Amino acid sequence: MKIEQLIDIIGSDFFTGVPDSQLKPLCNYLMDKYGINTCHHIIAANEGNSVALAGGYHLATGKIPVVYLQNSGEGNIINPVASLCNDKVYAIPIVFIIGWRGEPGIHDEPQHIYQGEVTVKLLEDMDIKVCIIDRSTTYKDIEQAMDKFRQALSVGKQVAFVIRKGAISYDNDVEYVNAHVMNREDVMKHIVKASGEDPIISTTGKASRELFEIRMTEGKSHKYDFLTVGSMGHSSSIAMGVAVNKPNTKIWCVDGDGAALMHMGAMAVIGVHKPKNLSHIVLNNGAHETVGGMPTVAGKIDFVGIAKACGYPNSVCVHNFQELDRELLKAKKTDELCFIEVKCAIGSRKDLGRPTTTTIENKINFMEYIEQL
Repeated sequence: MKIEQLIDIIGSDFFTGVPDSQLKPLCNYLMDKYGINTCHHIIAANEGNSVALAGGYHLATGKIPVVYLQNSGEGNIINPVASLCNDKVYAIPIVFIIGWRGEPGIHDEPQHIYQGEVTVKLLEDMDIKVCIIDRSTTYKDIEQAMDKFRQALSVGKQVAFVIRKGAISYDNDVEYVNAHVMNREDVMKHIVKASGEDPIISTTGKASRELFEIRMTEGKSHKYDFLTVGSMGHSSSIAMGVAVNKPNTKIWCVDGDGAALMHMGAMAVIGVHKPKNLSHIVLNNGAHETVGGMPTVAGKIDFVGIAKACGYPNSVCVHNFQELDRELLKAKKTDELCFIEVKCAIGSRKDLGRPTTTTIENKINFMEYIEQL
C-alpha cells in the first residue's frame, strides 16, 4: 500500500513519533511533505514524549493526531496512554502507526523476538483497537477499518495500525547527510585502540554492530564488550551500574545521540554520582541512522553544556581524529568522570554485518571477564 493512501484515509495533519526502519516509507513521506515543521511533524525524543505531544495537539485543536513508532517503543507509551489518554482519564484520541518488528514467524534480531510476540497483546490490553496491515491490504480495507476506528476515537479511545514488513511503500527516497567528516566506524576503531582491554558498553544499532566487526577483524575477543542491542537509551545507565560496582576498572560507554536524547535523565543521575572510572562517549551524527537516517534534535543542542550542567567534571566536543585521540588519551588517564561528544558523519558500510554470537553468550562472556577485574 502506498503510504499516501493510508495518510489520506486517516485524515490527520499532525504527526509525531520516533523513526523506525519498517516505517521508513512513512518517515520519508513526512520529511518530504513537512520536514520537521512543528505545526505538522515533530520527531520526538522517545515514544512517551510523542504521546504527550499528541495530547497537547488534541487539547489545542480538538483534532486527532498520529503517533508513529517501532513496536519496541510500546513500553514507553504505556504510562501516558494509561494515565493520560485513556478514556477513563482525559479521553485523548490518537491513531498509532506501529512497525511490527519480530513478528512471529518472521526472522528478526534477538531484541525484537519477545517484543514481536506481545505487540498486539499489549495494545489490546491497553484497550487500543488494532488493524494489521500487510502486503495484501487494500484501500477499501483501510477505509472499513477507519470507519470502525472513528467510533472509538469519537469517545476518546486510541487505535493502532500495525504494519507488517514490506506492507507500505513510498516512491521517493530521501537522502540524509550532515557536514561532519569522521566516519563512525573509524571513530569506533580509535575508541577500541584507546580503551585497550577495558570493558565497553555500546549502544543500540550500528555502533554495536561495528564494534563487533572491529573485534573480529582485529582478531580480538568479544568478551570486553556488552552490546546493548535493544533497550535504546539505556546503555549509559547500564555502564554506570557496572562502573559503580567495579570502581577500580575503567568503563567506557559508547552512546548515540538519539539514544542519549531518549532517556537524557540518565545523564543527570550519572553527573550527580560522578563515577570516577566512567567515560561516556556520545557519537553524534544528528540522525536516527540505524532506522533510516531521519534527524534528531542533537544537531541543534549543546551536549557538552548539558553534561556540564548535569555535573560531569570533564566535558568536551571533538570534530576530528586528532582531537578525538587527544581526549580519549586524557579519559584513559583521568581518574574522573568524562564526557566526549564526537561529531560524526552519517553513513555506514552496506555490507555491515550483525553479531554472530547470541545475546546470552555476550552476557556470559562479558560477566566472566569483568568478574576477573
